[in-house]
Amino acid sequence: MKKAKISNAVIRRLPRYLRHLAAIRREGEERTSSSALGARMGLTASQIRQDLSCFGEFGQQGYGYNVEKLYQELREILNLHQEKDAVLVGVGNLGHALIHNFKFRDSGVRLCAAFDADPARIGTQIDGIPVLDAGTLSSYLSQHPTVLAVLTLPGRYAQQTAETLAECGVRGIWNFTGFDVTLPPEHGGVVVESVHFSDSLQVLSYLIGNKD
Repeated sequence: MKKAKISNAVIRRLPRYLRHLAAIRREGEERTSSSALGARMGLTASQIRQDLSCFGEFGQQGYGYNVEKLYQELREILNLHQEKDAVLVGVGNLGHALIHNFKFRDSGVRLCAAFDADPARIGTQIDGIPVLDAGTLSSYLSQHPTVLAVLTLPGRYAQQTAETLAECGVRGIWNFTGFDVTLPPEHGGVVVESVHFSDSLQVLSYLIGNKD
């Protein structure tokens, strides 16, 4: 049984666990231990046991973890076992690259349509995903209930578009616009996960400059 309150730090480590377990599966290993998993991830065995204990009991003393079972359990905890429909808004270079290269299905997401305001892009397809007129976004969502939206349009349009998405019933927004979207509670508690490439690069710059 999952505990009532899980820290954000623990939640953000779960995809790392899943990624490393996927690698262990590919290597043909049937079981692993918290020590072995920790060695791969640069974490202590106690940290791994503590994190996993937030969601239940998965290992056996003297045996460790069944890799397949733990992998599937983590997929369920992350809600990856239930495929969620998504749309992408903004088919510029980044939007096009995500559609073409990112494996949405591996994360439990089915990308159904993309939207753009450029007449040259509207009516085209990218890897089978239709590019529709951004002006029809609200009407599309009213006819095709959608759980997630990916924002890859210019930042100046991010807030207004996010509000439209929330009003249309979208429950989560993956935001690549570089603008920190904020949605008040009256929008139904929509979750926004913002990705800032510059933040990661600037942290790397700091670490390089302050390396002992």
